[in-house]
Amino acid sequence: MSHQSRRKFIKSAAKVSAAVISAPFVHTSHAAGSLSVGLWDHWVPGANQATTDLINQWAAKEKVDVKIDYITSQGNKLLLTTAAEAQAKSGHDILALSTWLPADHGKLLEPVDDIMGDLIKEHGAVNNTVQYLGKVDGKWVAIPATVGSQIKGPCSRMDLLKQHAGIDIRAMYPAGAAPKADAWTTDAFLKAAEACHKGGVPFGIGFGTTTDSVDTAGSFFHAFGANLVDAKGNIVVKSDETKQVLEYLKKLISFLPPDVPAWDDASNNKWLVSGKGAMIMNPPSAWAVAKRDAPQIAEQLWTHGFPVGPKGRYAPFLPFYWGIWNFGKNKSAAKNLLRHLSTRQAVAKMVEASGGYDLPSFANLTTLPTWAEVGPPKGTLYHYPNPHNHQILSIGAAPAPPRIGNQIYNSGLMTKMAVRHAQGETVDKTIAWAAKELEGFMRV
Repeated sequence: MSHQSRRKFIKSAAKVSAAVISAPFVHTSHAAGSLSVGLWDHWVPGANQATTDLINQWAAKEKVDVKIDYITSQGNKLLLTTAAEAQAKSGHDILALSTWLPADHGKLLEPVDDIMGDLIKEHGAVNNTVQYLGKVDGKWVAIPATVGSQIKGPCSRMDLLKQHAGIDIRAMYPAGAAPKADAWTTDAFLKAAEACHKGGVPFGIGFGTTTDSVDTAGSFFHAFGANLVDAKGNIVVKSDETKQVLEYLKKLISFLPPDVPAWDDASNNKWLVSGKGAMIMNPPSAWAVAKRDAPQIAEQLWTHGFPVGPKGRYAPFLPFYWGIWNFGKNKSAAKNLLRHLSTRQAVAKMVEASGGYDLPSFANLTTLPTWAEVGPPKGTLYHYPNPHNHQILSIGAAPAPPRIGNQIYNSGLMTKMAVRHAQGETVDKTIAWAAKELEGFMRV
């Protein structure tokens, strides 16, 4: 560079520096960096938009450039995305994680004990299932998400239960009040299933290997105290409790549609909305579809609690989580956003946008107005979020270590056991078969 050129460069640079010093500071949209978020693609119209609005409000305030991807769970796309990002150690900063995935990828997730400590102080405790799935080696590795979390309890036709089984389920689970359900036992449930079967409107409870079936079977196993593997990893399937639940489920299956071993997660919804059955086990998705396609059926639907068994009243709970990859590029912003999405105001908006389908995991957030107000009939979802702690929220395969529990759950081992015995295999032979399967899981 010549002497003259150097003089021009220095003079020009001095002018730029002076302009920078004298100009006011502008807090641009990129001042706090960028953030990439991968969320579950909700099936309820408008639910994604509510989450997008909440994130955009936060982004505008914090001056963060946020990119949101909604990833469908159909075809296991969300699961495959999680696996690919974990392997590549690259992808979204925040990613929605379904039930077992926090434990699967715990070593790659940023610890969030600080956030969870604050949220529990603010919103109340979380149940043992949320802890079982969201903690690894005693540390929180993900935040329980409102979006996607659900209880899969009974949804009944009030008219058919009363007509065929003599049960006034609305009186047993009154809107706005605590349950009066001491008589709602597994024995009463079985008698009601038999009565509705005789009346031509059997319960629509799947015994396939997809989640709706596995969740229902898991709650019955827990209600009878039948664990397959204990918390220390010991195989404990050979027990009197396992025999009792298998004998019970054999009787129950005899009162269900004959093809329930082949049902998937859409089968029970279709069964209820078609008017063929008196009850299914599901979150409010079937009710929402009925409200749109079969309003005369929707008006008769009531969501309520699980029957109590010899060892307690358990309801299937599937929490979703929001995780932060520890290889993420903007972990501080990610934590800030998850705090925002976990405020009472944000949770209330997500619950409302989902029509009451989505559930927060914190004890003090189970009485939001949506569940008491949505209808028809008004109050149909009041008991859905378990507002009176009437049930123990559980997941099938617990308390096995998550590495084992995940295999038990995703293989449908409990439903397979029930079907094998229902189709004529002796209970001892079924249990011996299950024990060998569990031994195989231990080696994986």
